[in-house]
Amino acid sequence: MDYEQRLYQLTAEAELVPEGLDLVAGLTGFSDAGAAVAQLKEYLLESLTSTLIAEFDADELLDYRARRPVVTFDEDHISEYEPQSLRLYLMTDELGSRFLFLTGFEPDFKWERFAAAVTSLVDRFKVKATTWVHAIPMPVPHTRPISVTVSGNRQELIESMSVWRPTTQAPGNAMHLVEYRLSELDHPITGFVLLVPHYLADTEFPGAALAGLESVSAATGLIFPTDRIREEGRVFLGRIDEQVVSNAELAKLVQTLEERHDAYMEGTNLQSPLTVDGELPTADEIGAELERFLAGKRRGDDDTAD
Repeated sequence: MDYEQRLYQLTAEAELVPEGLDLVAGLTGFSDAGAAVAQLKEYLLESLTSTLIAEFDADELLDYRARRPVVTFDEDHISEYEPQSLRLYLMTDELGSRFLFLTGFEPDFKWERFAAAVTSLVDRFKVKATTWVHAIPMPVPHTRPISVTVSGNRQELIESMSVWRPTTQAPGNAMHLVEYRLSELDHPITGFVLLVPHYLADTEFPGAALAGLESVSAATGLIFPTDRIREEGRVFLGRIDEQVVSNAELAKLVQTLEERHDAYMEGTNLQSPLTVDGELPTADEIGAELERFLAGKRRGDDDTAD
């Protein structure tokens, strides 16, 4: 067994995986604005049939002190222990098409070995193409569709979907390294960065998960059941709109974000959606003000809940 393959254990069902499937990946860790990846994982595992194919060794890859497992204390004893997991599943979409789904925690350690392990799985199952999703906060309004930045080597997706194309340095995550290594092998790979409203980054924003699902569908042709998450998104946005409308200052902030967003999307000379000048507050100022207001409203909602 190759050294990097010791990071994971294949199940007996791995022998049943056909060659040439798409690999979809989403790991939670450094950044998951709007809980987009966490929701995407939960939604897919709840909505679709799945079979465990491989499990990575958490003791090799996870910093337990940074992301402590949850235990249930039942009066005088520990009744349940919920460890973090990083797993590969064989999934079936709504129309019966199968794909592989890599999901769970982002490794804290041994990134090169992890990237080599994923590469070995791609090679073992003759994966057709790899698509991965993550989400970052941006000063964009919740009243506009969530946009994406697209990376990788599938130029047709970059040209048709990538709204923001910066040249910049930013903290990476483990899937960035996987993308880099697979690109070196000319394996078709696409990374979708969901640009989530800054002031909703710490919430479970259903629209972010929906944007992730739609991005994966665009790259793979897979079809996912989205009725429930669309309805959750409509209810969520309705509540946010009510809260913003009731506060003139917040309404003005959101309107300013809308104007900047629309001007950028119309192809003006703005260099990026992050452009800040004139009356536009900083992302931190917008986020702090909205978070304070929304937190107060949430507490009020809890007090009056049925």
